[in-house]
Amino acid sequence: QVQLVESGGGLVQAGGSLRLSCAASGRTFRRYVMGWFRQAPGKEREFVAHISWSGGGTTYADSVKGRFTISRDIIRNTVYLQMNSLKPEDTAVYYCVATDVPSRSSHEYDYWGQGTQVTVSS
Repeated sequence: QVQLVESGGGLVQAGGSLRLSCAASGRTFRRYVMGWFRQAPGKEREFVAHISWSGGGTTYADSVKGRFTISRDIIRNTVYLQMNSLKPEDTAVYYCVATDVPSRSSHEYDYWGQGTQVTVSS
């Protein structure tokens, strides 16, 4: 079992930066692929990024590639999403997720946090 709690969301102007954190609890945290999804009002949940259990492998959605960076601290049981050059279209609720196998599909993720709101003003 893994419990996930996100933090770090907020309001930022276009071009600004935010860093999201996801604190994971559970003894098996190191086994899991960790990732982020987001959901904007009226839209489906969208894959953002995921990172391998070792931290050596990362995958990004094309819409955030080059602007967002996912990382993990195994000692602190925490996953981060550094978001730079934010755009109004990045506005969404961001969810931290965990799964056994890397995937871009939300259906493959067993564990979800409660979400944190990110709002980018133009």
